[in-house]
Amino acid sequence: MWIILVILVVLVLFAVSIYNGLVTARQKVKNGWSQIDVQLQRRFDLIPNLVESVKGYMNHEEATLTRIAELRTSWANASTVHEKAELNEELSNALKTIMAVSENYPDLKANQNFMQLQDELKNTEDKISFARQFYNDTVTMYNTKLEVVPSNIIASMFHFTPEELFKTDSEEARKNVKVDFNK
Repeated sequence: MWIILVILVVLVLFAVSIYNGLVTARQKVKNGWSQIDVQLQRRFDLIPNLVESVKGYMNHEEATLTRIAELRTSWANASTVHEKAELNEELSNALKTIMAVSENYPDLKANQNFMQLQDELKNTEDKISFARQFYNDTVTMYNTKLEVVPSNIIASMFHFTPEELFKTDSEEARKNVKVDFNK
């Protein structure tokens, strides 16, 4: 009788331990996403200042500036990892265009405000990259726990669901920006 009771207690403790591990992993995923979200928001907050610094030099690139404003608005309405990843991708492409334009304007490159904003954006990009890596690592660990025995049994009993990795789907985002001033 005591042996059965001890075995049941051990099994319950084991199940509780697995459940707590899954909850902890899910919270790390949420924290990882929150860190990406904070850095992406910081990036979107820097954009208006960067655009204002560049505006005088980019009259012919009005479409880029308009698209950046649209992306910033869309960011506020995005709610899923996939939506925010797509907006991030589009913003990265627009920023590449702005930075490429800056290469063609020595006065802009020498502008202290522009240089400071460019440095802040670079630092933010580095933080975003690190946050993405951390997020994807924690998502991978969490999703693995959902699939391996015995935690997959507890995960299915309590309806834990896999999380989505933060990734770039577009081949366009992987290409270099081509700036053509002959249009």
